[in-house]
Amino acid sequence: MLKGRESLIRLVGKRRRCLPNRQSLLSSPTQALSLIFSSLNLRADENGKIVSIDNVEGSSNQEKQGNTEYSAVGFVDERVTCPVCGNKVSGQSSIINSHLDVCLSRGTKRKLTQRTLLELNFCRDSKAQIRTCYSKELGNDLFHAAHDDSHVQRVVHGLSDISAVEESDDDVCGSSLNSMDDMQNQVGMCGNPILKDRINANVDDLSWALKNEVPDVEMTVTVDDISRVILETFIVGRKFSDGNELDLGARISLLRDPDNPKDPNAIKVISSDSGCRKVLGFLPRKLAQYLSPLMEKYFLNFEGSVISVPKNSIDVVPIQIMSHKTGSRGAKVYYNDEAFKCLWKNVQQVIESTKSCPPNAIKYQENFCVFIHDVLKSNSHLLTEDEKNFIELFTSLSDDSQRLFVRLYTRKGPWFRQSAISYPEVLDPEQAVKGLSETGYASCFGIPNELCDDDIKEILDLLTVSELREILCMLKQNCNRAMRKQDLIASLISLYKEELCPLLPCMVLDRTGACVRISLKAESLIWRAERLFFLNGEQDLSAFLLVDLGIVKYPTYKCIISQQIFSSRDGLLAYEEAIEVAQIIDEALDGSNIELVKKCIDIADSCISSESTQSLTSESMAPFLSCFSAKYVYSKVVLLGISFLEREHRYSDAIYLLKRLLKCFTCDGRRGYWTLRLSIDLEHMGYLNESLSVAENGLLDQWVRAGSRVALQRRVLRLGKPPRRWKTPSFAESVKRKIMEVHVQGRPLNSVIGMKSRFYGEDGEQCGVERLALQHYAAEGWQGVHTESGIWLTIFGLLMWDIIFSDIPNVFRTRFQTAPLDLETDSFYLVRKSHIESHLQSIHDGMAEEILITSWEFHKGTACRGVNWDRHSLSELRAAVTCIGGPCLASFCRHLAQDYRSWSSGMPDLLLWRFHGNYKGEARLVEVKGPRDRLSEQQRAWLLLLIDCGFNAEDLKIPLCPMGISPLETLFHGKTLIMNIEEGSLVGFNLFWRFVNDDIA
Repeated sequence: MLKGRESLIRLVGKRRRCLPNRQSLLSSPTQALSLIFSSLNLRADENGKIVSIDNVEGSSNQEKQGNTEYSAVGFVDERVTCPVCGNKVSGQSSIINSHLDVCLSRGTKRKLTQRTLLELNFCRDSKAQIRTCYSKELGNDLFHAAHDDSHVQRVVHGLSDISAVEESDDDVCGSSLNSMDDMQNQVGMCGNPILKDRINANVDDLSWALKNEVPDVEMTVTVDDISRVILETFIVGRKFSDGNELDLGARISLLRDPDNPKDPNAIKVISSDSGCRKVLGFLPRKLAQYLSPLMEKYFLNFEGSVISVPKNSIDVVPIQIMSHKTGSRGAKVYYNDEAFKCLWKNVQQVIESTKSCPPNAIKYQENFCVFIHDVLKSNSHLLTEDEKNFIELFTSLSDDSQRLFVRLYTRKGPWFRQSAISYPEVLDPEQAVKGLSETGYASCFGIPNELCDDDIKEILDLLTVSELREILCMLKQNCNRAMRKQDLIASLISLYKEELCPLLPCMVLDRTGACVRISLKAESLIWRAERLFFLNGEQDLSAFLLVDLGIVKYPTYKCIISQQIFSSRDGLLAYEEAIEVAQIIDEALDGSNIELVKKCIDIADSCISSESTQSLTSESMAPFLSCFSAKYVYSKVVLLGISFLEREHRYSDAIYLLKRLLKCFTCDGRRGYWTLRLSIDLEHMGYLNESLSVAENGLLDQWVRAGSRVALQRRVLRLGKPPRRWKTPSFAESVKRKIMEVHVQGRPLNSVIGMKSRFYGEDGEQCGVERLALQHYAAEGWQGVHTESGIWLTIFGLLMWDIIFSDIPNVFRTRFQTAPLDLETDSFYLVRKSHIESHLQSIHDGMAEEILITSWEFHKGTACRGVNWDRHSLSELRAAVTCIGGPCLASFCRHLAQDYRSWSSGMPDLLLWRFHGNYKGEARLVEVKGPRDRLSEQQRAWLLLLIDCGFNAEDLKIPLCPMGISPLETLFHGKTLIMNIEEGSLVGFNLFWRFVNDDIA
């Protein structure tokens, strides 16, 4: 695979079926640039197709045309005056939002006497006055709230009609989210375009999804008060019940289920009417999270009744519960302490939230609603009013329509036979499809003339092979029984395009019946929402399912957000189009479309250095957030293009692109690889002096590190010999250091170039070079594992767990992260330097094993970048940590914390350890190389670094041909022999003689 392609594939994620800007991007490089950076707005036409319209901001030429003009899609566009800059802009809400983002980014901090944008009038209809009055009242309320010493929250509804909002330092629009760790209130922002205040949220607490919250006021809670409160909630998880029959008014009680493998806070709902006490289901997880400690620590008991019986047996069941105090079994209980108050307040918050958002019987439906609510709450400034209204429309759909949409969206599709849609939770599929079609979430066709030419191939995919053959036979075409389905489809499409089969849509429809698909508008918006929610292409809605099933458990951390990733819609649209280009070049490589590959390279090359791209990347943006910019994505495309050009031996073009990357990205950890490739390609072209100069200049670059630095140093020594250079570089001795080598001889199974070397092990079984090396060291009393970087990253993750998931602003933004966003950047160490050094001192002083055990016991099974819970046991890790020693571990962890990106790969193959007594031991790291293998520059850099850190490291080589072995070697059936037998090695001789005796016997 080409260098850089795997990374680009991860960046793109699941390929989109329809790229809305493919045609415009590929039209021409110049035109593509104008489309990318002219504030594109995606809209859908009547058929649900995505079209692009240019942003029509005010200019002198446009003003001469008057305040009304026609846009690209042909509608009349009224123009209004911007209240910030005074220019004429398009009257569309989306254009106003984009224009205001630009204006406000150039503005100064608002004075208290200046009007907020909530008070400004952009409209020409009767709603303007209503909005202005409402905004003034809201602004006054928020002003007073911000200056109140007490933390007063205000729940604000109905803000979706306000087209633009200006944020000030005094505006507070948030809700209290509570953390079980510190029992303190955190204030969050909701509805503001750019969050400038801290948003603290414990992601383990799902209260970030609540729409209505209890005001954070001082309260005194008594047991009598609690016993009089009726809590309305639901029974969920009905599929786990002992029986499906329920009666209205049936008596119930709650019972803790601490041994539940999916949720240790689980609470069962038990039937109290029957003597058998059947399990009816469970309480919602969000509620059980707070009720379970109330039941266990404060001895509260809950009873209630069923207040409604649903039609579907698996639907949630509405219930009412009340609490009363039980015996404390001699323990003294304080019902007025802060922990109790916080728990009870959280219970009330969850109960209030479910009144407006009742839980659904189908978990994926609830997850999807939480997903779109979070996107609308956190990224409303990136969506147009039409897009926000369209997404909000989902919540008004019936349960059947919502469930069907999520089901179809997560399937391959795109078209589905309506008659084949059958899900047990969708009671009326026909009405569900109708609801989706009426709201624009689905596209249907049931009449032949409704089928577009572009949809023919996709519709034909619905037919079976026998149906395709039947149609070909009716058309009197030759149909070979051996033809594959794709060949049959290609034949029909060819006939249809040549107008030899105009009735093909009718023939297809006769067999499929009415068909349905997710509309292009819905598909595009949900894809955008997924990008904003997960921040990567590798995760999708299935992440919710993995958590619900207990397959994946994400760590607990706080989201402290003070800076938006995309400050404006322009930046988001440019980022999306860059991802489209990345997908196009990936598809072109699959199809060997060389011209399309070159086209994508040209587009990316033009974009990375354009002024428009630079303007979309905010200077104030944290460096670790730069990967969410169009410029970063285009650099990935260019790097893949460089690998492609190098494979085609077009070194001059590759040199040009490498120079462009080095010029445009002055502070980037990838500069080392780019510099190395530039030096190598210049050497391929015969420019040895230039190649040497590039290598020498690269060594002066602070961003050239690890293996790339070692490779450049070795190139300078090789190319810089007299007469090019007479002076020996200062690093010559360090680079030329000899790494201890050990040679082991084994009987090879194969000697084919290009294939992995295989040998006969000491037990007569076939094995690779690593297992052969482990068997060799086992004879000397060593224990160990072959893991390369695996065990080291696991040790680092466990030892540094509290540092990795510490409370740092902006590095945790979703509840599905396994590491902070800055882990692979320099800021990880710099921001946490004092905490890291204090922690490393503890490791240096011998606390590593205790820290390791604590992390293992508290976090076992929790996903963390680099940590593999299944591959290594706690006993292996403890043994390794003990034998390595504190000083070496501290030095290793420091290097990884300072530059995780550079040092997280290339570690030695084997980690070995052996004990001397009960508590003391030694460790050894071994890089194993087969007959046709040699150390990479990254591996060499690691070995030299480990030696400098005090580790015992060596390079073990297994040559292909026997050396110093008698012909009796053929009797041993592949038994491993040490090469230095002739030198009198007692160990080697004893091992040799033991193998001979075993075989003779």
